[in-house]
Amino acid sequence: MLVDLRIQNYALIEKLELRPSALLNIITGETGAGKSIMLGAIGLLLGNRADSRMLFDTDKKCVIEGQFDIRSYQLQDIFESEDLDYDQQCILRREISPAGKSRAFINDTPVTLETLRHIGANLMDIHSQHDTLLLGDTVFQLNLLDLYAGLVPMRGQYSNAYRQYRKQESDLKALEDQVAQANKELDYHSFLLNELEDASLDNEQQDELEQEVKELEHAEEIKFKLTHALQGLSEGEYCAAGALKDAASMLGQIAAYSEPVRELKNRLDSCLIELHDIADEIEAVERRTEGDPARIDELQNRLNILYSLQRKHQVRDVVALLAVRSDLRDKVGSVLNLDKQITRLRREVEASLATITKQAARLSEARRKVFPKFEKELASLLTDLGMPHSRIVVQHQESAPAASGIDVISILFSANKGAQPQTLSKSASGGEFSRLMLCIKYLLADKTALPTIVFDEIDTGISGEIAVKVGRMMQQMAKKHQLITISHLPQMAAAGDAHYFVYKEDRADRTVSRIRELNQEERIQEIAQMISGANPSQHAYQSARELLALRGVEMAG
Repeated sequence: MLVDLRIQNYALIEKLELRPSALLNIITGETGAGKSIMLGAIGLLLGNRADSRMLFDTDKKCVIEGQFDIRSYQLQDIFESEDLDYDQQCILRREISPAGKSRAFINDTPVTLETLRHIGANLMDIHSQHDTLLLGDTVFQLNLLDLYAGLVPMRGQYSNAYRQYRKQESDLKALEDQVAQANKELDYHSFLLNELEDASLDNEQQDELEQEVKELEHAEEIKFKLTHALQGLSEGEYCAAGALKDAASMLGQIAAYSEPVRELKNRLDSCLIELHDIADEIEAVERRTEGDPARIDELQNRLNILYSLQRKHQVRDVVALLAVRSDLRDKVGSVLNLDKQITRLRREVEASLATITKQAARLSEARRKVFPKFEKELASLLTDLGMPHSRIVVQHQESAPAASGIDVISILFSANKGAQPQTLSKSASGGEFSRLMLCIKYLLADKTALPTIVFDEIDTGISGEIAVKVGRMMQQMAKKHQLITISHLPQMAAAGDAHYFVYKEDRADRTVSRIRELNQEERIQEIAQMISGANPSQHAYQSARELLALRGVEMAG
């Protein structure tokens, strides 16, 4: 339940604090005093959109903070799902800077607005005129019936199964589209793959093939030049080997006389050995160098195949061609495997459809069973609230499985004797809507775990004895739920366990909105003024005391 509410720098509110009772709290005050403003601040605390134009002082930030006692509401799993530390005392805080920047906190941990909404929705339920309008929506009506019938867990199981079914359907559709596209490309990919397979690609080195072609194409020139080189090195009359040998002999004759000469002689000997080695290798290369036109044609054909494939696939070497071939193998192979996947997915979709169909049928049967009880209880409550001839009929149709099941319902209503029940949008006035919504909230009070319910003028369009009965109904609800009710009716004001008065205070510079809890005498004064105006009569005071006495309040005097 809400333990403490603090509002600072919001609209007409400079600073406000409310510590509500755990039971029924009534908030009254003149029109425009700030009751709805306070409700707007609570909405911000629960994640509504912020607007910096609502700041009381545009140079300071707005802070709205609510402390909740949640020890008995089993919210640990919800906090864990949002990765938040759980504490029996939960503090929600919302800050809006003058620049319009909004920040949200739960137990001093920064959170997103989505997280704030998720947690806040489990702490407070604000009923306003918007909810009354929602009552005409068939989806909203179905949600109410599920809550009334205690079918939320069953519906949750169905919804999970339905989401899985829809995902499988989506996966199947995507796979079928993929197959259709792949089949369009299959022939082309198969043609490309066959070309690459026929090329018998391996890890051959293209540069080695190109080098071999060069050698074969210039074999005659290579052989001729190698022969001349060999003549010059070791076989000619004036070859380099003979000259080096003569030089080495000359140095050998004088090596005994000079150490430097001996070293030079040794170096020449090494050169001579190297020269002979080079000559031997030149001779070997020259002997094996032979022109081979057939081999040239073979290599050229191979290279032409590689060049053609590289141009087609826009790559530069054999390694890249091998990668292209591997990719095409995967594409062609995947198309052949997709049919198996589609067959498997179709079986899964059919199985899921059978599952949700059975679950939807059970859910529908459970819903239809509670229709008579819901209609009877709601009509009985409306009778207590001064609508003895009202009729409630739950109209039902079946549809294809959807997110909420196979049921399409519409709550039909008539307030007058002999009138045919019609949809709420056609048959209910504003006051009838309010009473109908209050009765529904009353029926649902024991079905929901929400600890705090806020009513914004739900007593619109009622008065007299009916208002007293509405007050009693709210007192009954408040035994299990903390209620905060904004009202203009004296009967409602007298029903509260605590009574707060919202008023304007005119200062020199501007008007501010304030709130205070009324004591017993102040309550009598306020209720009397609600009965007969600013200057209540003694009869109004007596009526106020009688109204308060109805709820067992001990009065002095």
